[in-house]
Amino acid sequence: MEQSGRFLQPHVGSFFLFGPRGTGKSTWLRGLRDQAVWIDLLDPESQRLFQARPERLFERIAAQPQAVDVVIDEVQKVPALLDVVHKLVEDRRPLRFILTGSSARKLRRGAANLLAGRLTELHMHPFMAAELGPAFNMQRSLEIGLVPLVWSAVEPENTLRAYASLYLREEVQAEALVRDVGAFARFLESISFSHGSLLNLAEVARECQVGRKTVEGYLVILEDLLLSFRVPVFSKRAKRHLVAHDKFFFFDAGVYRSIRPTGPLDRPEEIEGMALEGLVAQHLRAWASYRRVPAELFYWRTKSGSEVDFVLYGQDVFVALEVKRSRNIHHTDLRALRAFKDDYPEATVCLLYMGQDKLMINEVLCLCCEEFLKSLDPNRSTPLEY
Repeated sequence: MEQSGRFLQPHVGSFFLFGPRGTGKSTWLRGLRDQAVWIDLLDPESQRLFQARPERLFERIAAQPQAVDVVIDEVQKVPALLDVVHKLVEDRRPLRFILTGSSARKLRRGAANLLAGRLTELHMHPFMAAELGPAFNMQRSLEIGLVPLVWSAVEPENTLRAYASLYLREEVQAEALVRDVGAFARFLESISFSHGSLLNLAEVARECQVGRKTVEGYLVILEDLLLSFRVPVFSKRAKRHLVAHDKFFFFDAGVYRSIRPTGPLDRPEEIEGMALEGLVAQHLRAWASYRRVPAELFYWRTKSGSEVDFVLYGQDVFVALEVKRSRNIHHTDLRALRAFKDDYPEATVCLLYMGQDKLMINEVLCLCCEEFLKSLDPNRSTPLEY
């Protein structure tokens, strides 16, 4: 299988491959095209044919007896195909099924649940800096993000601007996920102010002038379309009173920048700071997702206001990370990490900043954020190797 330089590794058996539009799922699978039954449901004719007769899949497979893989691209477009796949899996056909999707909404029901025990899940994320190698540029990634569709575009700024409207038009409006697309658009803008912050749905509801329940539904849609994720608070063996709210992030720093409205009262350094934190978040999330030994991403915040941006926790990793946009380090920048270290002496604590020097200050490792991202490799046991 052609891996296109990505860290994601395929499973031997059948699997779902989820990821937002433009993250490179089809490109990653391109090496299978000659030896697989390939169903592209983004093609209008294929989508129409399989919607009319999902059992057509039996005929396509019978016509290619030499095939060992069956790839169904964007399977959420025709959920009824999952019943056919389920039948084929139950018949123990010697085939590997690879089902890709950019929306989990329609796959939560029916055969997807039946297939849950038979197909594993993989997730494709935007580029990691280490996947791009020398092509990675920190400032460019903060401006346009790392979605492959955007990164490799001839006019990335225009492609990025079209990205949010693509989801509004093709996913939200076409699938009739919301009654009022205008209200959903206002919600997108409003919740962009929550990127990298504690999620307060009541405040978001007031900003976009809809009910809280409506906002909760909109947030589920955003997560089902894989456009956002939440980071829960780290509360294991807690010794202090902690906040209960999750932190909210768009899945890509560039997508956040494209959705976040700006005006004369907005400070560029504030938006850049949130973009930087989001860039680190999406890297840590991808690192935890791609590695062989499971790990989870958290943050830590006490009710008194002491906060550590990220905590990576797993069987073989326990690292707390603080992200600062500054090129210089002040002792006050280390307070939260030191407090976390007091509560969890087993953890490694690290400050990521925009300077170039690798430092050790009061038992806190301080690293250049760009170099940290460029060295972040899921094949290594710790995120701090460089």
